[in-house]
Amino acid sequence: MNRNLTVPAKAEELKELRSGDYVYITGTIYTARDAAHKRLYEALNNGEDIPIDLKDNFIYYLGPTPARPGEVIGSAGPTTSSRMDKYTPLLLEKGLKGMIGKGKRSKEVIDSIVKNDAVYFAAIGGAGALLSKCIKSAEVIAYDDLGTEAIRKLYVEDLPVIVIVDSEGNNQYETAVEDFKKMNK
Repeated sequence: MNRNLTVPAKAEELKELRSGDYVYITGTIYTARDAAHKRLYEALNNGEDIPIDLKDNFIYYLGPTPARPGEVIGSAGPTTSSRMDKYTPLLLEKGLKGMIGKGKRSKEVIDSIVKNDAVYFAAIGGAGALLSKCIKSAEVIAYDDLGTEAIRKLYVEDLPVIVIVDSEGNNQYETAVEDFKKMNK
């Protein structure tokens, strides 16, 4: 099913999403990769403030390439999500509701997605140049010293993603294999 989603999203809207749904996201999201996740995790564990409000927000696992003249951002393809798995359950507990990346997630992350009524989306790897066209503004807001891994605040319009793990724990990476086997019997 195709859906449009405005972020930050309401919990009821996220609960309606199902694994396999195509979603077009519009609104404010944040970027963070490995190094930024480590800093966020350490700050939270030390009782310190972090530079973004996680409540009801989305993080796109993205380290963009430099923008060409006249462009908002460079190529904006997703990073492999499993690299953030050790940090993700804590971020979800602190209110994060959506993650955009690529690849499988650990059982601990999937359990935390269900526990916290969150959703994991995939963006298409290799389509970074096309995905960047959906990004209408980009601003570094924290950890500038990390270069491409700095946290950015993005405004996106109709960013195409696929629900991989829904708030009930249904996992497209598992069900797609089973569906394929059934079709080819």
